[in-house]
Amino acid sequence: MTINQLQQARALVLPTRQEMLNRAGSVQQFWQQNQSLLTQAWQAWEKSEQFSVSQRVNTPDDFLTNESFLDESLRLAVQAAWNNPEQESQVQTLWQEVAPNVFQSQFFNPERLGQLRQYLDNVMAAQIPLRPPYGIVLNRGGAMLDKRSEGYLAAPSFQVFYQAMLDKYMRPIARLLFPEIVGYDTQTFGFSIQYQPNKDTAIRLHTDASAVTLNINLNLPGEKFSGSELDFYDPLTGTTKRLTFKPGTAMIHRGNVAHAAQPITQGERSNLVLWLYGERGSIPPHNATSIPIDANQRWTIPTVPSDKFAPF
Repeated sequence: MTINQLQQARALVLPTRQEMLNRAGSVQQFWQQNQSLLTQAWQAWEKSEQFSVSQRVNTPDDFLTNESFLDESLRLAVQAAWNNPEQESQVQTLWQEVAPNVFQSQFFNPERLGQLRQYLDNVMAAQIPLRPPYGIVLNRGGAMLDKRSEGYLAAPSFQVFYQAMLDKYMRPIARLLFPEIVGYDTQTFGFSIQYQPNKDTAIRLHTDASAVTLNINLNLPGEKFSGSELDFYDPLTGTTKRLTFKPGTAMIHRGNVAHAAQPITQGERSNLVLWLYGERGSIPPHNATSIPIDANQRWTIPTVPSDKFAPF
């Protein structure tokens, strides 16, 4: 791989917004034809970016893999559970049920989150084509994150970080809170999303094609926004609970929990959204019963290979 691949990738002409919205065949063809080039370009970009950072601060840009910007309480509790699964209750107590079957916790340390945001800003400025998450909304500030997705963010260090968020954190936490998802949590999916007034402002009431969804806010302290609350609908009572994000907090819920994002009226809201599901997109059936497993089984990583299925 050379800087030449980076230059070639930057010279590519993306399909138009309308072509993406219409799911034109040329759009899929574009990503498939350029998959190898884009992967090589992200590798070259990351090497040049690491060199640039090391020149500025005299240290390698390894923050993505050392987990230093995660919330300390969560990071230590999760590590303790991996060392001894019988201590998993320390993790569970960090998650508060804020709506029926919706749990919230501090996930990232807001004071350290600037590193991740700067990295993602640099990604958006890299001029390498990224596929926006147009399966939900054609979001100008978002990207596909999982390697099963066309046009995904293929920077190697980011992929290590992304997989750790799913394997080390999300899956065992989801198994703790929603035991019936065991067996429907071997496959992964993810995207970033950004809400801005007069651009991509809201998402209507919907359910996710996931067993479990983890939605993590990336806003920095002082980076305020108005609107953009999440509404969670409870079919048992017919009521809606409206919740909002604070910097670095996360909400986790079953994919079949109906929810909507209210219009944003001021500022911006940035989030990472991660999904778990079974092979070929399978999710637990309605009223699925829990499969009894012990703590040691919860704190494991499935050995099932990726099935290459992407929900959108």
